[in-house]
Amino acid sequence: MAQRRKKVVAPPTTIRRLSIYFRVLGGLKALGETSTSSGDLANQTGFTAAQVRRDLTYFGSFGKRGVGYDVAQLRQHLASILRVNQDWRMALIGVGNLGRALLSYDGFKNHGYNVVEAFDIHPELVGKTINGLTIHHTRDIHTLFANEQIDMAIVAVPAENAQLVVDQVVDAGTRAVLNFSPAHIRVPDHVKLSNVDLTMEVEYLSHAIHSLKTIAQT
Repeated sequence: MAQRRKKVVAPPTTIRRLSIYFRVLGGLKALGETSTSSGDLANQTGFTAAQVRRDLTYFGSFGKRGVGYDVAQLRQHLASILRVNQDWRMALIGVGNLGRALLSYDGFKNHGYNVVEAFDIHPELVGKTINGLTIHHTRDIHTLFANEQIDMAIVAVPAENAQLVVDQVVDAGTRAVLNFSPAHIRVPDHVKLSNVDLTMEVEYLSHAIHSLKTIAQT
């Protein structure tokens, strides 16, 4: 039984690692495994066993010394911490190539994240149905966010439009924004922002490849 602490404040990096542990535990459960250890989790994630234990202790005492962790129980605890055991309502703004790919991504729905509204500004998309969702004009954001009680907004628009769109969804009451544009976005303190810049990630990989070639040639 986990012993809970009061007013837990874990670093964002810890929360991101919990997501990785959660997925690994899901894989172990699917294989019929009933127990695991910090060492096993470390081997499958690339972190150290000490790091795994340290991350978990932010939220209580899990497992037993010499026995390890019960896979199903630990996964359930992490699901509660990550709030994946509840339904989250999301809206997508920007139904271009990336936006359409996100609408088709089953990983959101499989973890309780449901895209319930989609918006765009282009006349050829507004009114069209994609993956069961009717695309609305961005001018309807405020009304539909209120009606649908949107928790999070996914922004997949060009950089020059991103801040304006984010301002709209924040004004409409969203509490979190997942931004796929390369723009530097500002939000109020009460809104959580996460940025995903795919081009930046590719640039990092291209630099890494070049560095490896340079080292190999020396």
